[in-house]
Amino acid sequence: MIRIALDVMGGDFAPHEILKGAQETLKKVPDLSLVLVGPEEVLRSFPASSRAERVPAPEWVSMEESPSEALRKKPRASIRKALELLKAGEVQAVVSAGNSGATYAGALFVLGRLPGVRRPAIATVLPTLKRPAVLIDAGANVDCKPIHLLQFGYMGALFAEKILGIPYPRVGILSIGEEGGKGNFLVKRAHTLLSQSDLNFVGNLEGRQIYLGEAEVIVCDGFVGNICLKVSEGVAEAVTEMLKMEVKKDPLALLGFSLARKALRRFKKRTDWREYGGAPLLGVNGVVIIGHGRSDALAIKNALLVAKKFIETQLVERLSEALKQEKAQKNQALQ
Repeated sequence: MIRIALDVMGGDFAPHEILKGAQETLKKVPDLSLVLVGPEEVLRSFPASSRAERVPAPEWVSMEESPSEALRKKPRASIRKALELLKAGEVQAVVSAGNSGATYAGALFVLGRLPGVRRPAIATVLPTLKRPAVLIDAGANVDCKPIHLLQFGYMGALFAEKILGIPYPRVGILSIGEEGGKGNFLVKRAHTLLSQSDLNFVGNLEGRQIYLGEAEVIVCDGFVGNICLKVSEGVAEAVTEMLKMEVKKDPLALLGFSLARKALRRFKKRTDWREYGGAPLLGVNGVVIIGHGRSDALAIKNALLVAKKFIETQLVERLSEALKQEKAQKNQALQ
């Protein structure tokens, strides 16, 4: 039985949508048990069972709080308690849609990094015309060094291979032009390191190439990655709403819309960030899934399923082994 800790106070719609997502997941996934972490008065509304344990945590970190300050002042916060359960081996993963900075800082403090990892990174799955792609880093590290982007490439490639099932994934670095000499110092230097690696590196990618599916792993720093992610979400939502507005203006378009309803539903599902659940924090010593701050029950259910898949594929252990091999190869090359 897989056992996952869920921060019930994480997200804009907590705790109602979080608890609803937990309930729906338990109904559909029989080999999963949850440890719900949050204030006792909130947890009382969720019936305890052999597959749903309640662990009280009287404090929580709001979306507006400073991550480091909140964790220091709130040692009994729900996200910290959930991470401590993972550290103690009482659960196999943690899922939270709360303050991502607090989840990142808490994971570093409680779990620590995998040996050889300089900076853990958030890996987000994006839909493309060909197959899903991994954007890394999606917001954990605003300021990066070239070596960090190289490691993001390795971690993203392993994620694409083991979780998305893409053999030998193509890795590209996000820049302002396809030519290798374009970009700022960080991108240029990281391009050199990635070119010298054993990754399937395809060079620079412009923003327009992301959704054309020209690489399965898109590497960038967290500042650029988070903006890219939020712009993508905004465009998908705006296009859907614009289409609805235009259809309502024309009776013939409304008829066409009705005929194409199934195709449009498939399109919406393919571009809906909720369908991809949460984003893993790669590089920490444990499975930590960060959900979108606007996560509803569907997003929480899918985030729990992502965590389950990580556990089943032993991705953290494989990532640790891959990083050890990378280090050994470098040491051998220097001898």
